[in-house]
Amino acid sequence: MGKVISVSNQKGGVGKTTTCISLCAALTELGVKTLLCDMDPQSNATSGMGVSKDKNINSIYNVLIEGADAFGAIKTTPYGDILPSSKIMSGAGVELVMMAGREYILKNVLHNVKDKYDFIFIDCPPSLEMLTLNSLCAAETVLIPVQCEYFALEGLSDLMSTLRMIKKNLNPSLEVEGVLLTMYDSRTNLSSQITVEIKKYFKEKTYGVAIPRSVRIAEAPSHGKPVMFYDRASRGSLAYQELAKEFLKRNGK
Repeated sequence: MGKVISVSNQKGGVGKTTTCISLCAALTELGVKTLLCDMDPQSNATSGMGVSKDKNINSIYNVLIEGADAFGAIKTTPYGDILPSSKIMSGAGVELVMMAGREYILKNVLHNVKDKYDFIFIDCPPSLEMLTLNSLCAAETVLIPVQCEYFALEGLSDLMSTLRMIKKNLNPSLEVEGVLLTMYDSRTNLSSQITVEIKKYFKEKTYGVAIPRSVRIAEAPSHGKPVMFYDRASRGSLAYQELAKEFLKRNGK
């Protein structure tokens, strides 16, 4: 059965979606079967994988709210499979509130497709809402991207409080997969200080690879492809390729 990993941070702009796309693509290149489930109404992971986020596509919305077949909604790309989001997902959080077993609907959906994949990554919205709650209840672990800036540390504290609450009340098996430093700039003291603080708290959970600030990473989504398919030799591309190897090693692969 595939391992379900939620990629989450309540703070936006930390490289969460980029990490989902790039890690899936790097793992796929290594022969690993991956599925990216886009739970964010902004649908950036969907378009970043080269899939249309038009409201008329069969998406995760149809699966969650209308009970559509998940396999029928999954799209295959050169970078891995994706269960896409779409523009109509913006109202899904409200609709889920009215449904029975509302916190576990995504978990039940993914349970039916887990056997086909080695890893399933969930791209969460950058806020604590019903869609994020579903994502965290469906996951076995949480991968946390953290931007190398001061406010990111404050946001991380809030996220850990949220995870403790969910672990206590809704998903007792939830654990931290790892903490990934993003937008790292080796020229600044701040990045070094943030790294020290993160490693002090999370210790071995912190990935050895840090994702650098990179123009190529920022440009890649506008071309509908992960950074390693946009500019393979760029620093950002090489960092995500190294992350994939470290990720697999930690998972005994």
